[in-house]
Amino acid sequence: MRISAAESLVMEALWRQSPLSAEDVAAAVGPEQNWSEATVKTLLNRLLTKKAVAAERDGRRYLYSPLIQRADYVQDESRNLIDRLFDGRLAPLVSHFAETKQLSAEDVAELKRLIQELDDGK
Repeated sequence: MRISAAESLVMEALWRQSPLSAEDVAAAVGPEQNWSEATVKTLLNRLLTKKAVAAERDGRRYLYSPLIQRADYVQDESRNLIDRLFDGRLAPLVSHFAETKQLSAEDVAELKRLIQELDDGK
């Protein structure tokens, strides 16, 4: 399932708290994005069609909840990015950031810690 950048902002609001009405989602993400409630409702309908969210009637409105977990979405998006740009390999991604000086000292320390954990787990 492909979720657009705009749809992912709606999903983030629902992952933080759910269920939410369209009005609640619009209040959470609309002002920063300059989106109207109608725009948010369009995005929610797209997510309903994709079966990324569910809607439950609550009086005269609907309450929306995510059907996919954030961790699953992040895993899929990460894999898609690595597959698309780096032939499915993680090392060239890290190399790219290192070569373009986009890794902070903290990033390097974290990578070293993660590699050590992987080595210790063998």
